[in-house]
Amino acid sequence: MNRFLLTFLVAALAIPSVAQEKDRRLTEKPKHYNLPYHPWTPPATKEAWEARKVVLKEQLLVSQGLWPLPEKVALNPVVHGKIDRDGYTVERVFFVSHPGHYVTGNLYRPTGHKGKRPAVLYAHGHWTNARLSTANSWASDKKTGAEATEESSKYFHQAGCAMLARLGCIVFHYDMVGNSDSMQIPHRQGFRDVEAQLRLQTFMGLQTWNSMRIVDFLHTLPEVDTARIGITGASGGGTQSFVLAACDDRIAAAFPAVMVSASMQGGCICENCAYLRVGTTNIELSALIAPRPLGMTGANDWTREIETKGLPELKTIYKMYGAEDNVMAKFFSFPHNYNQPSREVMYNFFNKHFKLGVDGVIAEKPFTPVDPKQLSVYDAEHPLPKDAANAEALKKTLTEAQEKQIESLMPKDMKSLLRFQNVEFGALRAMLVDQMPNGGNIDVKRDDDFTKKAGVLVRDFTLSREGQGEQVNCELIKKKNLPDRVVVWVHPAGISSLWQDGKLVPAAQTIVDKGGGIFAVEPFRTVSGKENLPIISKLDYAGYYFGYNRALVAERVRDILTAIALMKREMVTVDLVGFEKAGPWVLLARGLCGDAVARTAVDVNGFRFENVKDFDHEMMLPGALKYGGLLTLAGAIAPHDLYLHNLKGAGSTATLQAAYAAAGQANRLERHEEKSGDMAVVNWVLR
Repeated sequence: MNRFLLTFLVAALAIPSVAQEKDRRLTEKPKHYNLPYHPWTPPATKEAWEARKVVLKEQLLVSQGLWPLPEKVALNPVVHGKIDRDGYTVERVFFVSHPGHYVTGNLYRPTGHKGKRPAVLYAHGHWTNARLSTANSWASDKKTGAEATEESSKYFHQAGCAMLARLGCIVFHYDMVGNSDSMQIPHRQGFRDVEAQLRLQTFMGLQTWNSMRIVDFLHTLPEVDTARIGITGASGGGTQSFVLAACDDRIAAAFPAVMVSASMQGGCICENCAYLRVGTTNIELSALIAPRPLGMTGANDWTREIETKGLPELKTIYKMYGAEDNVMAKFFSFPHNYNQPSREVMYNFFNKHFKLGVDGVIAEKPFTPVDPKQLSVYDAEHPLPKDAANAEALKKTLTEAQEKQIESLMPKDMKSLLRFQNVEFGALRAMLVDQMPNGGNIDVKRDDDFTKKAGVLVRDFTLSREGQGEQVNCELIKKKNLPDRVVVWVHPAGISSLWQDGKLVPAAQTIVDKGGGIFAVEPFRTVSGKENLPIISKLDYAGYYFGYNRALVAERVRDILTAIALMKREMVTVDLVGFEKAGPWVLLARGLCGDAVARTAVDVNGFRFENVKDFDHEMMLPGALKYGGLLTLAGAIAPHDLYLHNLKGAGSTATLQAAYAAAGQANRLERHEEKSGDMAVVNWVLR
C-alpha cells in the first residue's frame, strides 16, 4: 500500500464512529485521494455550471497559491547547446520562476516549417530522472506492442517531444521540481510545516507556477503562435496538464495521459494541497477546461474506467457549449505508461485541434535520441546560478512577496476597496469552501411547537444543508410572535450559554425584553463530538487532509451560515454575536454574509493566526496568513456595522480601518482593546 495512504488511514481510524450522533460529519471517515470512487454529477444547466465554474476556478487558484497571481519577475532565460536532428533541433534552457528558483528543460524547435507554430508544454511524471533517463523495457515493450523501436522504448519521453516537433510544434520538455536538473529542492521535500500551509506555500503550487512561467517563456518566442499553446504529460505530468489548463486560459488544448479518473486522484505531495479537491474531483476540475479541447488516455491502473466514468460527465459539460467533439478519452490495456499507442492518440489530438495539416492517422516515426548528458541544462559554461534557493530560502522569499502583495492592496478609495475585497472575499470563500446558502436549500427539523420556559417561548431546531446529513442544533427564543429582529447567538458552550439556574442570562433576557429574538447555534464539534477530532499531525503531509476535507473552523463557520440563512428565510433582520473563542468563527462567517446580516459584534479573543503552531489546532486554516490574517480578512465585511472587542494581542486593524474609511463608513467600525461585558455588546447590537 502507498505509504502516504497508509499514514492517512492510520490517522483516520483514530476517529471512532459515534453511534448516538446523527451528524454525517461525525460518523464518516475523512475523505482521501485513494477512495475507490470519487463521483461527480454535472449541473443540469449551462447557467448552473457557469455559476459553479466561477467558484471552482477561484478555489483552484487559491489552492495553488495563485489568487491573486504572484508578481512575475524577469525570466532572464538562458538558451544554449543547440543539437540538430532530423526535422528539429534541441536546446538546453533554464530561466527564473521566482527569485532564486529556476525552471529547467529542453526546447524542441521544428525545422522546415514556415510561419508561427503551435507550442506544447511536455510535463513528465514520476519517472526517475525522467527527462534525463533511459528505460530498460525493450524486450517487454516489443512483445506487448507498447513501443515499435528500441529507441522509443529506451527514451520514450524524448520520443514524444521529437515527434511533436517533427509535426511542426515547438515543445518545451520540463522538469518537475526535484527531478533531473531541477535539484534545488528534492522532490516531496519542503513546504510541509504549519506556516507554509498557513501561507499556501506548497510543492504543488510551485510546480503549477513553474508551468505558468513556461507559458510566459513561450510567449517571448517570436515563432510561437500564442493562440495554439497546449500541454501534455502522463501520471504526475497529467495532473500538471489538467491543472494548468484549468488555471490558465492561455492553454488552448490539454492532453493529460493516465491520470484523470473518478478513482485515485493523485498520490504525491506535488499533486495534493489544501482545498484542491474539497467538494470536487479531478473530473470536475478537468471540466473547467471546457469548451477548449481535452484529450485523455487510460491504462490498466486507476484510469481504466475513464471511458465510462468521467468521459460521459465531461461530455455533458462540453455539450452545453456545443463542443462535445472537443473531449475524448481512450483506454489501452497496458500498465501505467506514456507509451507509443497513447502518444499516437495525443499526436492525432493535436493534429486535429491545432490544425497541423497532416492527413490521415499519424503514426510515430523512428528517431535518433540525444544522449541524456547532452540534455542537461547546466555545464561549466552555464552553471546553476549562485542565488539558487533551497526550500527554506524560497519560503522566505515567497512570504516577503505575499506580505508586499497584501500591503499593495490596502484600500484607499472605492475602486481599490473593491479590488481588495474581491481578493479577500474570494480567498475566504475558497478557504472555507462555502458561501452564504439559499435559505430554501436548508432541511429543518423542529419541535412541534414552542414550550414556555422562564417567561419566554422556546423551540429547538436541527438544521442541515439540503441532503448533506448534518445535524446543527439550534434554539429559538422569543416572547410572543416571531420578532422582526433576531440575534444569531454563537458561543462555544452552545445553547447552554443562554441559561443559568433555569433563567436566561441577563444579556439574553435584555434581547427578548426589547422585542428581539435569539437563535442560538451549536457549531460542529463544540458541544458534542469534541473527543473525536482527526489527528492531522500524524499524516505524512497535511495536504492529504486539507485537500479533501474542510478545516474544523470551516465546518463551524458553515453551521453559522446555515443558521443565518434560515433566519433570513423567515424574513427577519439578522444580527450576529460571537462570544469568547467563538468570536473568530463569527468574524470569518460574517465575511461571506454580504447584506444578510445587519449588525455584528465579535469577541476577537486576542486571536491571531500567527499563533497557530499545530495542524491539530482548532483554528488551523490553510492560507489565512497569506491573506493577512483574521483582521485583514475581516475587511470583506465593510461597510456593514461591526463591533470588535478583546483586540489586545490580535494584531493590527490598520487594513480593516482603511477598508471602512475607503467605503466612507469609518463610523460603522467600533474597536475596543479590552474585553467588553456581554451587556455592553448586546446594547450595541440593539442600539
